[in-house]
Amino acid sequence: MPTLLIKFPGRRYHATPWGNHVNEGIIEWPPSPWRLLRAFLATGYTKLGWPADGPPKVAGDLIEKLAATLPMYRLPPAAGAHTRHYMPLGTLEKGREKTTLVFDTWAQIEGDTLAVRWNVVLEHEEAEELRRIAENLGYLGRSESWVIASLAADDLPLPKGTDAIPCDDGTQLGPDWEQVAMVAPISASDYANWRRAAIETQTIKLLGRRNSKKKLTKSESRKITAIEQSYPSDLLTCLQVQTRWLRKLGWSQPPGSKRVFYSRKVDSLEAGAPRPRRITIEPSPVQAMLLSMATNSSNNHALPRTIRTLPLAELLHRDFDRLSKLPSLRSAALTGRDEKGSPLRLGHIHAHLIPLDLDGDGHLEHILIWAPMLLDSKAQTAIRAARRTFTKGGTEPLRLALAGSGSLTDLAGLPEPYGTRLRALVGPSATWRSLTPFVPVRYLKERGHNTLEGQIRAELANRGFPVPIRFSVLDPHDERLLQHRHFVRTKRFGPGPPIDCGLAIELHFDVTINGPLALGYGCHFGLGLFTSDHL
Repeated sequence: MPTLLIKFPGRRYHATPWGNHVNEGIIEWPPSPWRLLRAFLATGYTKLGWPADGPPKVAGDLIEKLAATLPMYRLPPAAGAHTRHYMPLGTLEKGREKTTLVFDTWAQIEGDTLAVRWNVVLEHEEAEELRRIAENLGYLGRSESWVIASLAADDLPLPKGTDAIPCDDGTQLGPDWEQVAMVAPISASDYANWRRAAIETQTIKLLGRRNSKKKLTKSESRKITAIEQSYPSDLLTCLQVQTRWLRKLGWSQPPGSKRVFYSRKVDSLEAGAPRPRRITIEPSPVQAMLLSMATNSSNNHALPRTIRTLPLAELLHRDFDRLSKLPSLRSAALTGRDEKGSPLRLGHIHAHLIPLDLDGDGHLEHILIWAPMLLDSKAQTAIRAARRTFTKGGTEPLRLALAGSGSLTDLAGLPEPYGTRLRALVGPSATWRSLTPFVPVRYLKERGHNTLEGQIRAELANRGFPVPIRFSVLDPHDERLLQHRHFVRTKRFGPGPPIDCGLAIELHFDVTINGPLALGYGCHFGLGLFTSDHL
């Protein structure tokens, strides 16, 4: 099936439907089949060097095949537009030149492609001829309607848009559709039969019931010849008649044509200014995003204390779960589950929500959202959509705002003091100590894999980190670790840890590694977070 693709570089299509005056402001959209075939013929004569007495046989057969079927259209977005001009008439009236108001109406095409598809099978020579015609087609409708046309490959899908389909069988498609009348050619055989019958009828009216053996007079012969000449000899001639010839003989519609109805969507041609085209650029995946928290009063002491790391991250995670119910915001990077709702097989690659105290005042004012699998565009949109969160005992919600986005190295370059503390979380370093308490994920045993060291080694291996060369438990009475005993270590909306204890650990590696490094129970919510010796 041949498919013609038409682009409008000037974004304008000027054409008035047959039978309407230009000042009525009506636009023929889509271009009628009659107009398309006349444009093909005009292109052949002006660009392809066809002889003046008619198109070549291949071109003639092509036009007749296309005329025998009604095409289907795929319409790009379009809106009706017009300008008003006072045209001079060249005469004076009361000392002033007389003018008349003229409407110039067109369809504003928003840069997309119009597709026209005929349900016919073309021979190779006919398809090549149609390709040549399309490549040389300069305009469609009025000469201001510049076009760039091409013949699409058979396996190429139609461009995006709305369909316009013939509905001569009276099919009603629903309230979202409307019918428009257009002019289309009849088939060459139908026209030949109609012409023969019409000439015969006119001849009978002229001669009456006279004896058929009686010789025609010269006057009668001239009248019969005039009748025959008032009907073009074939369909190709019908497509080439001029308006002046039609008016002279009193034709209200070109011979060889018919009125057809097409169904199109009611918004195919908007009756107003074109809708603004929203261009959506999906952001590239990022490694981490940093949110800042603030109260309405900007009182930093009203922010949650560092010991409430786990519940703060858990509440924010519930907000992300709520947003992820929307298909446009559902992301495995935030939920840790695939499209079927099953947990991701590779553990700990989805997002970690890590509340941070970057200014050292003992209150959490930032939340680092970091995902080894990267945060895709949906995850980023969901994070940006989170505008507030809550804290225990707070009288008002905490306002959230995006403070940074990109790689961990980018975020570590933030101004002081934030950059220093972020660099301590990112590394690289060979020595790491607990910033928040480490909570074991299984019951501690004296021997085997479930010893404290065995669990830490397993956690590190699960995340692709090397085995530490030295491991030690820090003294909980150390002044810097006194607040660890006050940390909330149990989730409110999930299972608790097998053993409710928080430990401070120090790890030494024989090579430098990059963070963030978070291990144990609640590691995705800020527990078990380690900091490097840069701090």
